[in-house]
Amino acid sequence: MADPKVAKPARMLRVALVISLALNLLIVGIVVGAAASGKFANGPPRAFDLGFGPVGRALDRDERRAIGTAMRRDADLRAMNPRAHVAQMVDVLRQVPFDPDALTAVMQTRQAQMSQIQSKAQANLVAQITAMSPERRQIFADRLAQELQRPRNDRKSSGG
Repeated sequence: MADPKVAKPARMLRVALVISLALNLLIVGIVVGAAASGKFANGPPRAFDLGFGPVGRALDRDERRAIGTAMRRDADLRAMNPRAHVAQMVDVLRQVPFDPDALTAVMQTRQAQMSQIQSKAQANLVAQITAMSPERRQIFADRLAQELQRPRNDRKSSGG
């Protein structure tokens, strides 16, 4: 049989990793949920990174804003309720005994939502690039090439 003193630290590490992952997903969910909720559609545009990395930095500020605005206006994304997801996670975390499968199910649901957000962001990016004139697309390609040349620690938003 396994030594119980060895198994307990391994289980504690697993629980700690699950909780850490849950908190990371929570933070991502809150940030993306707030950005996609449309609650601030009438306020000043907010800058948020949709995970485009150098592609997003190579876009002009107005182009990034247009993508963000399109994301905030998307009815499917606005219908997502990150608070409900967090509430479900809290319920699962409080269950005794703890059910890792239930937590996994909650997290997989959120992962599917995040995948949907990423797909919509990508579609909006492609639409933005498609709307560019050939000249603007060349400038964008040049800026993208420049972004790839920049040192990693110097890759902050260029501001367009």
